[in-house]
Amino acid sequence: MREKVEKVLEAVRPFHQADGGDVELVDVNDDGIVRVKLTGACGSCPMSTMTLKMGVEKKLKEEIPEVKAVEQVF
Repeated sequence: MREKVEKVLEAVRPFHQADGGDVELVDVNDDGIVRVKLTGACGSCPMSTMTLKMGVEKKLKEEIPEVKAVEQVF
């Protein structure tokens, strides 16, 4: 499943990079929990939680039904 997650993140990454940030995959566990790190401008943005849930998590769940949640690590 890690490869599938990486592929989806590659698709959303340009949106983050356009705002001076990025998203990095940290871990995918067997329970469908994906852990990512928001870097650059995205890491310190007050809207990062919304970006994570409404952007990254939503897209991952749409593309990969096995994904149950996305968590941010710092």
